[in-house]
Amino acid sequence: MSSTPSSPHPTDPQPTEAQPAEARGGRPSPQEEIERLQARVAELEELRRRALADLDNLRKRVARDLGAERERERARIAARWLPILDDLERALEHAAANPQDIIEGVRTVRDRAVAMLADLGYPRRDDLGVPFDPARHEAVGVRTDTDAPAGTIVEVHQPGYGDAEHQLRPAMVSVAAKAED
Repeated sequence: MSSTPSSPHPTDPQPTEAQPAEARGGRPSPQEEIERLQARVAELEELRRRALADLDNLRKRVARDLGAERERERARIAARWLPILDDLERALEHAAANPQDIIEGVRTVRDRAVAMLADLGYPRRDDLGVPFDPARHEAVGVRTDTDAPAGTIVEVHQPGYGDAEHQLRPAMVSVAAKAED
């Protein structure tokens, strides 16, 4: 028997470019690599579209929930004002009565409104006699006809509401100043 190089058997699969790289036992062809990368790009694009759709749905849900919460909070605050409105109605019903009773009724309504604002985190500040603080006060006047130290609040024209961190409105005040000689 002579030794001749063995030729492949006709039934043995021959590696060709049409076969997957694994069947050829080597690296993928450029066309296979392109197709694999295109498939991966399509897969990532689909994931991106889904993520964007999920994000859009989340934005819509948050906006809807925020709107509903805002409406509930508005209703809650409005409901807290109803007793004050009722007190005003009663005061008006007694307008022909004793004026002193009307004054006392209005004072009671005001006290209730101030208490409600304090419960909401905005206490009333009548800062008479304290040093002027531009973060809490708005100076609308200067007074030199007082014995108070310069920079001290000598008159409150409109009280402030709130605290240092959550101010609803600053107090409108007049501040003492030294008289110029």
